[in-house]
Amino acid sequence: MNAPFLIPGRSYKGPLEPLSDAETEVAQGLKKHVQVLAGDIGCRNLQAYPWNLERAALYIEESFKSLGYEPTLQRFDVDLNSYWFPGIAFGANKDLKAVQTRNIIAELPAATGGGKQIVVLGAHYDSVDNCPAANDNGSGVAALLELARLFKGKEFSATIRFVAFTNEEAPYFDTAGMGSLRYAGACRAANDKIVGMISLETMGYFSDAPDSQKFPLDALKLLFPSTGNFIAFVSNFKSLGFLQQMAGTFRSLAKFPSEAAALPEQLRGVAFSDHMSFWKLGYPALMITDTAPFRYPQYHDAEDTVDKVDYERLARVVFALSQSLEELHAEKSQSAKP
Repeated sequence: MNAPFLIPGRSYKGPLEPLSDAETEVAQGLKKHVQVLAGDIGCRNLQAYPWNLERAALYIEESFKSLGYEPTLQRFDVDLNSYWFPGIAFGANKDLKAVQTRNIIAELPAATGGGKQIVVLGAHYDSVDNCPAANDNGSGVAALLELARLFKGKEFSATIRFVAFTNEEAPYFDTAGMGSLRYAGACRAANDKIVGMISLETMGYFSDAPDSQKFPLDALKLLFPSTGNFIAFVSNFKSLGFLQQMAGTFRSLAKFPSEAAALPEQLRGVAFSDHMSFWKLGYPALMITDTAPFRYPQYHDAEDTVDKVDYERLARVVFALSQSLEELHAEKSQSAKP
């Protein structure tokens, strides 16, 4: 499998080791965040649940602040007349024609003397209708917040940006109302030197059952496992170098199964998240995912609840991802000091 896709290393094989203390702490943090987003708040979008979306945004903003970051907001208006809103329920504001929403950004600046390179870690915090969205995408937002916690106080040669995106789900996907497309556009206008964007998308469901992994193309069955117990790194062809860097480093450090592939953007599922917005603006980007509709039985379903997320396996992924980013971008001059 490695030759066609040119991904360094091999997927981990064998039993999973017991969680380390650090991984256990990550698992606890992940569960806390998903409980708030999917258990306490629930469905969150501009269609039928605008106040829940606002509650989620406030929770993410306060979480960043509690870690010592000073989050900024990218606010923008969404023209409701441009979208179809089934079951719209704005209550007293039912005649509202436009509504404001926002992306939430926390930044860990590069160490003194560091370059101007930027790595963006992003996850969308909205949901589809009638779905508490624990895995899609409470798991991704929780991973984002835990990475922000793990990185606080550390020094990197690149600036690390943590971005919680609004409006990834329909009817906004790939439209001017999509939060990540607004943000990527602003980055391009500012000439930001983004060397890679990682979309944390639907990351928390794993299965050891045979044939639990499906694919958008039959030929992929010949190249990848049919058991859905791995985390996937997915990019387009233009982002192959970034994919090789991230997936290869992850494999060298993680004792957890992983698969990776650069695939055509047109193939179903390949562009199904916020990384697509960065591709459109010419930035390298990839998605880290459990493959969502190709594995998760409760995808976009009312049963996408807190209990469906495997916090221990997700913690292994998040912690290994933090190690990988440190390996690639930690300030070398600082790590070399006695």
